[in-house]
Amino acid sequence: MSCKIRTILFTVSCVSASVFAAPDHTLLIRQGYLLPMTVNGKDQPSTDILVRNNQIVKIGKNLVAPDAKVIDARGKYVMPGFVDAHNHLWVTTMRGQFRNKQGKFFPVSNKLAKGMQPYDIWQAMYTGSLELLQSGVTTTGDFFDNIRGPAWGDAGFRALQKSGIRAIMYYGGPDKTTKNMIDLAHLAELQKQSTDRIQLGLGWRIPRDLSSQQNWAMRDKEYRFAVQHKLPIQVHVSGDARAMFDALTDRQYLSTSLTVVHASDALPQQLNALQKAGGALVLTPISEQRVGYGLTLLNHFKSVEKQGLGLDGNALSGSANMFETLRTAALTDSGEAKDETLPDPRALLALATRRSAESIGLGNITGTLEEGKRADIQIINPNTLNMAGFGGGDPAALIVYSVQPENVETVIVDGQIIKADGKLQGVNLEEQLRAANASAKRLLEQSEL
Repeated sequence: MSCKIRTILFTVSCVSASVFAAPDHTLLIRQGYLLPMTVNGKDQPSTDILVRNNQIVKIGKNLVAPDAKVIDARGKYVMPGFVDAHNHLWVTTMRGQFRNKQGKFFPVSNKLAKGMQPYDIWQAMYTGSLELLQSGVTTTGDFFDNIRGPAWGDAGFRALQKSGIRAIMYYGGPDKTTKNMIDLAHLAELQKQSTDRIQLGLGWRIPRDLSSQQNWAMRDKEYRFAVQHKLPIQVHVSGDARAMFDALTDRQYLSTSLTVVHASDALPQQLNALQKAGGALVLTPISEQRVGYGLTLLNHFKSVEKQGLGLDGNALSGSANMFETLRTAALTDSGEAKDETLPDPRALLALATRRSAESIGLGNITGTLEEGKRADIQIINPNTLNMAGFGGGDPAALIVYSVQPENVETVIVDGQIIKADGKLQGVNLEEQLRAANASAKRLLEQSEL
């Protein structure tokens, strides 16, 4: 089944004044407090956003659009949706099974992964995507490394499509051993079905045995395939990150196509090499601490310009909460340096929006509120107890340190309203929760964990 989507773009300059005739689908977000998150961009209080189909066509005061659906954003914060630059949504239905001493993440997830059928993949990735959307995340870079056959890959791809999220699905192998080749033929088939909203990439792994020439030959074939087909590539560099980084550098794999994930203990010269090659970096502060790989100190990675944040698995991080990820990064920095002033809330918000989008090659599509960008938007309602007591000024610290997912009142992806009045639209949540929990229970029972 092909899922090509016709994209309609509008030229703002040919429309006179601030009056817009409503086409097939028009939204008018009224009088919100805009945090556009553009480079050097200033906040815009009491400002409107006009959306036609999937695109932001006008930002300004007192816009008029006859017949547009109006969203009242008075007293609310309007931001770009968060960009989760690295995730593993297929582990969503393993939540609560990583019990540290009684059940470490990698052995448990590997064992449960073996029993997952395409139906289980669909349930995990669809449920995980809904959780992201519920939390204000409009884009995910999903590293799908449990593709045991074409049906598994198809199930994940369809789940992302169905959810309404924007995504790059990084197509990986059938397990984490790196002994098996990625199904490049099926990856090519899915790439033909990709759209602006659901794109394909390569979920690449380098050999566990860095001296294995046979394994490197397979990995090289995968890498060259991705470059030839203009697919973005993500690769984990963790555990023995320094040796892995050196292996990538020595074999000249650092490039503009490559995003390195984790790299917690990478040396400054290794990070400089990534920057020089034009590569990108994604940091996952919560999961690094969860699996005992160390602290993510943002200042250590400042030499890499293309940089983003990831959740690394809703179940591994505990939940799809980018606000918590921002707080973890901020508190780790200030606590380690014993300097309360070190975290910059405004820079953290940029890292989770504009810079994350740029890190996975989507900076021209999403990550900021600008005319011409896709309408990927979250609206935060501060009229709650956990956000009460704010007297005014820059709201960046309020958002970083106080907001919870339930404060995200409205979520829009590609111009479509996904969440309104605090509720996901078009989703039978009770039914979906039953299905996801049943899948999780079956996986646990058959694994005999």
